[in-house]
Amino acid sequence: MKLNDRIKHGWNAFKNKEPTDYHRDMGPGYYGRPDRSPISSATTQSIVGALYNRIAVDIAAVTIAHVRLDENKRYLEDIPSSINQALTIEANIDQTGRALIQDTAMSMFDEGCIAVIPVDTTFDPTKSDSYDIQTLRVAQILEWYPEHIKVDLYNQAKGYKEPIIIEKRVAAIIENPLFQVMNAPNSTLKRLIRKLNILDSIDEQSGSGKLDIIIQLPYVIKTAARREQAENRRKDIEDQLSGSKYGIAYADGTEKITQLNRPAENNLMGQITYLTSMLYNQLGLTEAVFDGTADEKTMLNYYNRTVNPCLTAITDEMKRKYLTKTARSQGQSISYFSDPFRLVPVTELANIADKFTRNEVLSSNEVRGIIGFKPSVDPKADELRNKNLNNQNLLPGSVPVTPPVEAIDDVNNKK
Repeated sequence: MKLNDRIKHGWNAFKNKEPTDYHRDMGPGYYGRPDRSPISSATTQSIVGALYNRIAVDIAAVTIAHVRLDENKRYLEDIPSSINQALTIEANIDQTGRALIQDTAMSMFDEGCIAVIPVDTTFDPTKSDSYDIQTLRVAQILEWYPEHIKVDLYNQAKGYKEPIIIEKRVAAIIENPLFQVMNAPNSTLKRLIRKLNILDSIDEQSGSGKLDIIIQLPYVIKTAARREQAENRRKDIEDQLSGSKYGIAYADGTEKITQLNRPAENNLMGQITYLTSMLYNQLGLTEAVFDGTADEKTMLNYYNRTVNPCLTAITDEMKRKYLTKTARSQGQSISYFSDPFRLVPVTELANIADKFTRNEVLSSNEVRGIIGFKPSVDPKADELRNKNLNNQNLLPGSVPVTPPVEAIDDVNNKK
């Protein structure tokens, strides 16, 4: 670009021509993100929030796309549609596609049932089934009606959430497949949250700075004068402790002081440990999954029992609500694709690549793409054949290899 064009058309964020325009009618401002779905305080104050986040991150790491299937329900190709862009690239102005899926999973775990609302569409969904979804947002369900739901949805134009009523056939209503374990009133997770909250309250009382002591005075406190004298004595000890540099006070030799803030002996920690172990077993989790030391079998069990059911619930509901019957009959679908090589160690990847290429499951370029290498320009790298055997189907323009004369003479002599 020429210098004159750069000066004429160039732009700098700090040197715009009309800076006051950027402060005019921008809407309300917040220190936090108003579009983010709030998590209940009982969850955020315990280790359950970390549990939600770990599973939601693993769910969002799996690719969800609008695809086309063949007559045998096998994957053919991605469909370059607006819903595919919303699921893979940009769900709305605030979230990427993966951020939307993670928000969906976190809200689903916390609420038990949430809705993913198509906010911007090309046509009115209540009047036509032929419309393209441009933006999606997660909303909390406030009320249920026979054919409608009332949701708390973020309004981008106004900058805050507001309740609206929308038809059920338009919104993707996703229920947590692990509802009985995580969201039922007396489920294992709810019981664990209650126990953890009790433990937190006990810790707050222990660390509040109170001494919790009883002073036994050398006289009987029955009259008003004696009670007043005891109250003055209590205030005197409080003033000594608060006014002393090291918190030291004196008492009379006839007075007896008993401290009550001793650690109470109860089985609360044992119950928490038992409920945590039960919850992990019901969700197919182990501590090794969270600290990153789980082996391939453990991770496979975790994905099969925890991650995949949640992904199936999300994709099935989106396919049911976002795709028409005609689109589904044409082979369109919303599917998720997990990378089977993500959990494979590098030491075993070479053997797996050899078996896949030798048995004509993957081509060389497909294997190179899995391990992060650029595809080879050699046309043989795209062939689905066993490279260890002689190629019987030669490429056009290739010259067949002539066997040596000795081999031909041996064959003639045998005949």
